[in-house]
Amino acid sequence: MKIKSQRILIVGGGTGGHVYPALAVANELVKQGVSKTAIRFIGARRGLEATVIPAAGFSIDLLSGRGLKRSFSPLALLANAAAIFGISVACVKAIWIVGRFRPTVVFGVGGYASWPGILAARIWFKPTVIHEQNVAPGLINRLAVRLGAVPTVSLPGTALPGAHITGNPVRPELFSINHDSDVNPPLVVITGGSLGARRLNDAGLDLYARWRARQDIAIQLITGPADFDRCTEKMQEQRKDDDYLNFSIVRYEKNMAEIYSRSTIIVSRSGATTCAELSASASAAILVPFPRATDDHQSRNAQALVDVGAAVVINDQELTGERLGWELRSILDDPARIDRMRQASALLAQPEASARVVEVIERVGRG
Repeated sequence: MKIKSQRILIVGGGTGGHVYPALAVANELVKQGVSKTAIRFIGARRGLEATVIPAAGFSIDLLSGRGLKRSFSPLALLANAAAIFGISVACVKAIWIVGRFRPTVVFGVGGYASWPGILAARIWFKPTVIHEQNVAPGLINRLAVRLGAVPTVSLPGTALPGAHITGNPVRPELFSINHDSDVNPPLVVITGGSLGARRLNDAGLDLYARWRARQDIAIQLITGPADFDRCTEKMQEQRKDDDYLNFSIVRYEKNMAEIYSRSTIIVSRSGATTCAELSASASAAILVPFPRATDDHQSRNAQALVDVGAAVVINDQELTGERLGWELRSILDDPARIDRMRQASALLAQPEASARVVEVIERVGRG
């Protein structure tokens, strides 16, 4: 069965690292002739997909509940008991959705809602493909492969048997970005991803206190929804009447393509999707790997960019406004270095990743 004749159910989400690769694959399916009505999503009601997927013109069924807490404290155990009940309800709903939609293939991208969809696919004997962004696979994707799912992965060496190396699908508009050479003053964007990162937010606010008199730089801090109010209040407390620094705080940025095009340097965590987007957009970066990532995979993601000269790394425990300012100054004072970092970043871009994933989906769907 050719891909344009297949019905595809995409399951998972939660954060941008899961949602945007899923959306990139969905758009590639449409590009290859699959009707939008033949593509459906299952996501979490509390996840980013609840707004992003409908806005892109796709249908989605939302599951209630949340994932398990990785702790044995009494409060965590109590919360996990409630979460297990929620997951059970979500699985029943997913079984009903799969039975109603009757997909040719179920495609999982990880995250809370991925497991009910994959389990439902197994019950209905539907072939499944999953995509793992990180070199250290998540629990749900490991379980999915044990249940017979065909794995696609972003990176060589990912510990999933029989994996197809496809690269990490990203939004196609990022590959056509032209960096705005007229941005003056240079723009530094600090972001912790769709959920934000408190450590990066604090470093950004500390940097403001140190650079408040500067007029030759602009900084945009994307805090994430949970930390926006705290950062705004802290900013108001430390602002002085004679401050000159152009410093803006936003909760969440929907149009990241524009941010990448206008930015001189991106300061961020180093999740797999973030790194793929940095390469796709040929962006220079300062990366702060999340220290509690599974098997420290964010450090390995960052190292790939460092090795080609596209990024600088600051360890999380060393991140302060002072250290961030020092690294930024050394890059901003050397425009030729910024150009070299952008060119090096583009070397790692994989514009065919979405098409490679769709190729696997089509092959699995043919049986």
